[in-house]
Amino acid sequence: MTYCVALNLQEGMIFASDTRTNAGVDHVSTFKKMFRFATEGERVIFIMTSGNLATSQAVIELLQQDIQYNVEKNLLNVPTLFDAAQLVGRCASQIAHDSQQIGHTQDTMFGSNFLIGGQIRGQAPKLYSIYNEGNFITATQDTPFFQIGESKYGKPILDRAVSYTTSIDDALRAVLVSFDSTIRSNLSVGFPIDLVVYPKDSLSMPQGIRIERDDAYMSTIRAQWSHGLIHLLQQFDSPPTDYLR
Repeated sequence: MTYCVALNLQEGMIFASDTRTNAGVDHVSTFKKMFRFATEGERVIFIMTSGNLATSQAVIELLQQDIQYNVEKNLLNVPTLFDAAQLVGRCASQIAHDSQQIGHTQDTMFGSNFLIGGQIRGQAPKLYSIYNEGNFITATQDTPFFQIGESKYGKPILDRAVSYTTSIDDALRAVLVSFDSTIRSNLSVGFPIDLVVYPKDSLSMPQGIRIERDDAYMSTIRAQWSHGLIHLLQQFDSPPTDYLR
């Protein structure tokens, strides 16, 4: 399994993904799930993947080959992020369909989900969530973040803490807490975490960071979050007598 989250906020964008791939307790591996495509000063595009690893790797490989051989439509020449999302969706749908045909079964899940976001010069930043079938939805000011993979443990934190106008600093803290909660509750999600923060209108590819388990700041976040939760619970009013019968 995996956990990826992307946010499109007033100040910029945040992309984060774990790197654990789990095919059973004896087959735990580390694979990159965040990929970057850019023409400096003109466009910056990020893609994150979850689901069938073979499908997602094939999609990324095909997208990279299209750029290498300068095909008519590729991620570095399509006019909008909407067109880029359509391109990824068509690739994902076709590869999953072909794999299913080769396997002669409708029961095996060959699909993958994708998050694609970024900015093209002269346009606003955009973020899309692409489904197995190739269709997709876009993030809005009302719903400024998407998750794929093992999302249920981190979603309540983001729902409560993040809005379109949330600062990058506050949103980043919320993202790290959502990863800590997910990793703590689900063994199929794990370190290292790939993290990139993209300032709006910079049109420059950020360096990003890979957060290891022993990262000092992540350890501080983990300790402060746990301590804060316990302290807050202790500050609540005592339960009414009716609750204790």
